[in-house]
Amino acid sequence: MAEKVVSPGVFTNEIDQSFLPAAVAEIGACVLGPTVKGPALVPTVVTSYSEYVQMFGDTFKSGSGYQQYLTSLTAQHYLRHADKLTVVRILDGSFSGATGNVPTGSGLSYTGSSTNTTSAWSASAASPVAFKLHTIGDGAIMNNGHPDYHGAPTGSTANGLITNSGSVHNIRWEVSDTNVDNGQFNLIIRQGSDTNKRKQILETWSNLSLDPNSNNYISKRIGDSYDTIAGTVDEPYLTFTGQYPNNSKYVYVSGVSDTVDYLDENGNVRTGAASASLPGINSGSFAGGANGTAGFDALGNLDGGTITVGNYIFNENIAAASQGYALSSGTDGTDAYKKALNLIKNQDEYDINMILLPGLEQEDHETIIGKAIDVAEDRGDCFVIADPVRYGRSVPEATSEANNYDSNYAAMYWPWVQIPDNQLGRNVWVPPSVVMGGIYAFNDKVAHPWFAPAGLNRGGINTAIQAERKLTQGNRDDLYSKNINPIATFPGQGVTVWGQKTLQKKPSALDRINVRRLLIKCKKFIASSSRFLVFEQNNASTRRRFLNIVNPFLEQVQANSGLNAFRVVMDETNNTPDVVDRNILYGQIFVQPTKTAEFIVLDFTVQPTGATFPE
Repeated sequence: MAEKVVSPGVFTNEIDQSFLPAAVAEIGACVLGPTVKGPALVPTVVTSYSEYVQMFGDTFKSGSGYQQYLTSLTAQHYLRHADKLTVVRILDGSFSGATGNVPTGSGLSYTGSSTNTTSAWSASAASPVAFKLHTIGDGAIMNNGHPDYHGAPTGSTANGLITNSGSVHNIRWEVSDTNVDNGQFNLIIRQGSDTNKRKQILETWSNLSLDPNSNNYISKRIGDSYDTIAGTVDEPYLTFTGQYPNNSKYVYVSGVSDTVDYLDENGNVRTGAASASLPGINSGSFAGGANGTAGFDALGNLDGGTITVGNYIFNENIAAASQGYALSSGTDGTDAYKKALNLIKNQDEYDINMILLPGLEQEDHETIIGKAIDVAEDRGDCFVIADPVRYGRSVPEATSEANNYDSNYAAMYWPWVQIPDNQLGRNVWVPPSVVMGGIYAFNDKVAHPWFAPAGLNRGGINTAIQAERKLTQGNRDDLYSKNINPIATFPGQGVTVWGQKTLQKKPSALDRINVRRLLIKCKKFIASSSRFLVFEQNNASTRRRFLNIVNPFLEQVQANSGLNAFRVVMDETNNTPDVVDRNILYGQIFVQPTKTAEFIVLDFTVQPTGATFPE
């Protein structure tokens, strides 16, 4: 039974009785790492790689060339076979999104009748603000000083900061068709790099109003909510500001100059002065976004100046400094990862069952890798894929890093692999965690989580051009004996995952990935289903309801080769009067996991002519 039962809930325990003598739902992974843009330190679910790119970007310029974060490559491989990925963008310090101030018509000169919806407006020196737009994404990359609008041109000062150029990664706004007779206007969100002659429209919001009593009120239609991370590194939490949920993928609204009851009951403008609050026909950009103190923006400018940004911190040259972050213990970047991991520790809020940390490895980033494994163990329902070493290391160096852990909630793979980066148009070296999320997702798509994500049937890394080195049988033996799963290369078969061990040192059923993931799947389903029984009457009827949930599910798992046998006990034998009086509903679930055939031993016996074959 649970050691500590205080507040109501569903509590699951494991009793591992499978130690050996010495000698359902789709997988929902979580990837943590730097991205080009997007909300920082806010776990965000994407359902396709195109949605990921739209929100978090892909390629960017660093130094003299273009790069792509390993976070993006990991998402791309994973979302080929799955349709749910939680992304946590790592950024630290005083980061912020950019703001666009939309001026009122009173701050512009307007020609034409009151109902003219096409005439041009021109900006005055000091325009009152009709409303403000804020980018959902954080960082200086969201700043957009664009020359092709009535406002500050590229490179000029806006909102006290030098703005960046318009790019595919940021946005601009445009107001059109303002109608003072009904108080409505249209708002367009455009790609930051477009021009007035060649507009790239991302969103169109028609017939908006500044009247809070209207269904078309801009805050209601677009949304005015945003998340802010608060608390400490050890106990972070998200605070939510705003009244209306966001419907835009790019912006939220604030500072609206409300025109309460703009029209009277007869549809006439109630007060002529109210029309002065309406936005004028105009376009503009965003400024004021800040990167924080740890990461660099996508233009290659590192805040703080502690790392010289260049190609050497990407791919095979990643070391202690990884993708723009100095990740030694106690740095802002390390604290950002810790904060993100502590945030996703809340299993009620974040439904994940795998953690990926591309760009980090045990050799240089032990603090963060160890934290991730601690989070997985505390949650009890997710699994960590960790990388042991940098590129270019040896078998002994890899195995020595794996020896630091004893956990069945994590696994390591080696060596690195080379894959094509289609966005960059070149081949790149990546650590195993970049592609292994995709292998797990493929395994679950064609089989089940309790099958081994390894071997020629489900472990082929078909995107890999080559592995860092071709392993011999002896190499594979050395790695597997130290709980590192080899990535092997076979003639005619290609690069293949050839192991499925967890980092648990003591031999048991749970030293295999398929068994650990079987337990994660079963615990997730049974715990979530049993939550409906909390606060129900603690009697035989409720116990039967539980059994009617669990038994059919485990029968299905057994029919799909996940279990050899199982038994569920929840009756008077384990729910004694003393247990019931303590408001506990107690159940015992005994499972015998199906093992995988990892070692095929064949005896070839040569017999003389006329010998009798054994029966």
